[in-house]
Order: sequence, then C-alpha cells, then structure tokens
Amino acid sequence: MGRIQKKGQAGAAANYISRNLAIKKLQISLAQFRRLCIIKGIYPREPRSKKKVGRGSTAPKTFYFRKDIQFLLHEPILHKLREIRAHQLKINKAVAKQQWAVVKQLDESRPEYRLDHVVKERYPSFSMAVRDLDDALSMLALFATLPTHSRVIKQSIIKTCARLVTEFQHYVMITGRLKKVFVSIKGIYYQADIGGSDVTWIVPHQFSQDSPRDVDFRIMATFLDLYETLVGFINFKLYLDLNLAYPPRIVDDESSSGLSGLVVEPAVTGSSVASVIIANAQESGTIHRRITKRDIERRVKSLNLSEKSTDAPEEQQDDDSDEEDEDNDTNIPFAIVTPIDASEIVPSLKDAAKIITGSTSHKLFHSCVFYLNREVSRQSLEFVIKSFGGKVGWPETSGSGSAVAVTDTTITHHIVDRPLSNADKAVGANNNREYLQPQWIYDCVNAGKILKTVGYHVGETLPPHLSPFGGGLEGYVPPEASASSNSAIAVSKGHVDTLGNESEEKKKAGESDEDKDEDEDDEDDDDVEDDGEEEDILKGPLDVSVFHFIQMI
Repeated sequence: MGRIQKKGQAGAAANYISRNLAIKKLQISLAQFRRLCIIKGIYPREPRSKKKVGRGSTAPKTFYFRKDIQFLLHEPILHKLREIRAHQLKINKAVAKQQWAVVKQLDESRPEYRLDHVVKERYPSFSMAVRDLDDALSMLALFATLPTHSRVIKQSIIKTCARLVTEFQHYVMITGRLKKVFVSIKGIYYQADIGGSDVTWIVPHQFSQDSPRDVDFRIMATFLDLYETLVGFINFKLYLDLNLAYPPRIVDDESSSGLSGLVVEPAVTGSSVASVIIANAQESGTIHRRITKRDIERRVKSLNLSEKSTDAPEEQQDDDSDEEDEDNDTNIPFAIVTPIDASEIVPSLKDAAKIITGSTSHKLFHSCVFYLNREVSRQSLEFVIKSFGGKVGWPETSGSGSAVAVTDTTITHHIVDRPLSNADKAVGANNNREYLQPQWIYDCVNAGKILKTVGYHVGETLPPHLSPFGGGLEGYVPPEASASSNSAIAVSKGHVDTLGNESEEKKKAGESDEDKDEDEDDEDDDDVEDDGEEEDILKGPLDVSVFHFIQMI
C-alpha cells in the first residue's frame, strides 16, 4: 500500500504559485518582481478552480505558473538585481558616514543589467522581432515627445528614443518602404513594409505634452528598456543588410534635427562585422574594457563635422582594386543555400506584379520640389516626401539642411497651412508654383498617384481625409471612396485611361462599322486563333509587364 499523498503536492495546486510566495522564493521586492516578469514575458494565469489552487481559500490572489518562477531562478538579471540592491546599501552607508568621495565613486560604478540575451530568447528570428515592432516604435515615439519626469523619464532616455525612431525612419526613407500615412487626432499613423511584414506605428503630433498623474511611468519605463534593445537590434540588422555603417553619423549641429541630422556612410568592404567592431574599439581605446555612457558621449562629441550625402552609398573603386578583388575571389568560400519553395526560384504573377509596382511607387514625388512653410509639420512631411523621391526645403528658422531656398524657381509645390502673406504672394507671382495644404501630400501617398490639386489650395475646403487602413470592410463607404473605387474599376476594364480621360475606343464609338476594312477583321480573327492561350495572360498593361518580367527570368 502506497503512501498517502499530502494535500497540495500534485494536481492544480502544484502547478500554480501565488505572487507572494513567488516573491519570497526569488527574494526580491515587488517592484523588481514586476520588472522581471515584464522583461521575461511572464504573465499572471487564471486557474480553473481557485479553491483547489488556494488550498480551500477563495480570497482574490494573483497566480503564476510554478514552472515560470522556477525558470526565473536561473535568470542572470535576477543576480544583477541583487547586486544593485547590495550596491545601494553601500551607497547609503557611505552617505550616512558623509564619505562623499566614496559616494561619487560608487555612483559611477553602479552595476547595470543588459537585455541582449532576453531579446534573443523572446525573438529567435528576425521575422518574429519585426512582428512586435509596432508597439516598440509607438512607445519610443511617445517617450521621445514627453518632458522629463522626476527620476523615471530622464533626458538621456528621451534622446535615446528620438535617436532610435529617427534611425528607423531614415532606413524607411532611403529604401522607399513607406506604404500608407494617416493623420488623426491621436497622431500620425505610418505603415512600412519591413521584411515582407507590414509594420504600423503612430507618432504623436509635435506639441508640448503634459505628463498625466494617473499613469505609472515605472511600468512603462520597464517596457521601454526592452523596446530600446529590440529596436536597436532591428536597426542594426536593417542597416547591415544595406552595407551601411550603424549607427549613422550625427551632424554636430543643434539646428539639424530629425532626418536631416543623420548621415549614412558605407560600411568597410572586404572585412567582417567583427573586424569593424574591433577596429572601432581599438581607435576609441575600449577594446579591453566595458563601454560606458561616458564613452558614448565622447564618441558623439568627437564626430566629424563634414557633411556627406544621405543617399545610399555609391561604389567608387579603381580598376586596380577591382582586379585584385577578382583574383582574391577564389579564396572566398561561397555559401550553398537551397531554396525553401518554388516561389524563390520563379516568382508568381502576383509576386512579380508587386515587384514591378513597388519599384516605381517610391518615386511618386521624383519630379516634384517642395517647400515647407514654418507652420507645417516639417518632421512628418520631410519623412513622407523623401520616402517617395521628392526634394524638399524649409526656412532657416526651422533648421539647417534645406535643399532649396524659398526663392528657388524649381519649386513646384509650396506647402502652407495658413493664409498667404504678402511676401509669399510676391514670391509666388514670379514663380510657377502651387500653394497647397499638407493633406494633399498624404492623400497622394495613399492613392498611389499624383492627385489633382483642385480642393487643396489655400482657403479651399479640403476633401475628407480617408483612412487607408479600412481594407474594404462592410459598413459606411464615403462618397469619395466609392467614386475612387468606381474610377479604378473603369480603368481596369479599359473604359477610362490612367489620366482620367476617355479612351480612344470610346471616342471612336460614333464611327460606323462600315468604315472598317474586312481584311483587318480577318487578320484579327487569325491572331485570336493563334494566340488564344496567351489572351488571359496579356490582358492589361500591368499583365504585359509581368509577362515580360517572367520571360527575362
């Protein structure tokens, strides 16, 4: 006969543990326990029977999986938290003894934990990290606009958030990955295609923000620590794929803020990433010791002030170097990569159409030159215009880095958001430019084409700014959306051409059929019989380009 099992040793009672018992087992405070659970992604669980788990008690408690708490016992961050607690006790002891030199030394050597291993555990692949990029970018953009808040939101945190968001937007700008933009009361929504996944984030408007008192910024700061590391990893990967040095060089100019304050440079060719990192560490003298915040500040201050172009790097090599590279190619081992599926070998019609349309979509404003008045949002409009190949300028009061001056005769669109002044009217009288409101730029991006400027001029009533994230759901459809969809259907059927004019077939509808030659009809019939199989493929102008694209492959 076996032993009688004690109560709570098996079943649901053994699978769950209360929060108080977990804190006692980990020997940390409640705030540290919350921070550790947020970083590791451990959340409370709701058992089926609280009475069994609570050993007969039905009092409200918070329960966790016992295996999750056992997993936290081996976490390196837990040991760092204990070191931080012991270090704080030393500081308090030195303050009590009024040993200020010791206090300063201990404060500079305060232990800090890193979250690199946590990001690798939670996101084993790059695609999984991109899926959670929405919340990370939105959180960083929010903290970049908040004022400093006591001991939680420091100025260094705000600068780091602004830098990471600007670096990501700079990548989207130089690669033309931006797809949709929507301006709402909450902020400006952006959507970009990163690694085949749609990433949507929101950026608050550039207004002075007030920190609410009913928000616990300590919990938000914990999420922010994780998101800073995550976005840093993603930015490094994206820049590395473009063979660009990361982080981008910062122009040491207080007036150069945002995208105009970053300068991308090509990475060192012919060497691995590890050699580049070691070379940079040897130059700064930090190869044998840990990099601190002071090293980063010294690195930022010692940046070169010479400005370089922000475009993608161009290959500039001599003929001798090319010959040397060709001779050395025999010593480079080539990776053998087998395709996962057939779509990687021969793309489908749908994928080919995406490639063809995507190659020209980022050149929407290629032939346009914009000038932004100081009352419009320069950060947002500069990001959108440059993402689609446009050239943009702004007054000196808005910052340096402007590509054109207000008197430049090449300006095609002058973006204003208030009644024109006498100076603007005098400038516009000598130049052939249009004064438009900012909504025209966003509507052109969402429509994927240059819209007519009727209704967007200064003083005119703007059309509704429709959201591009509807996706054709059932419900109310605005008249403007239905009109645009009807015109798109007409274009696909051939009744209306891409410029909105009537097709030649419709113009010649009044001609009599007797004027047509019978020989041409016979030739058309023969062509239909011979090429009947290719009729479905070569249906429209887009399908023809897709067909030629496949033939080239």
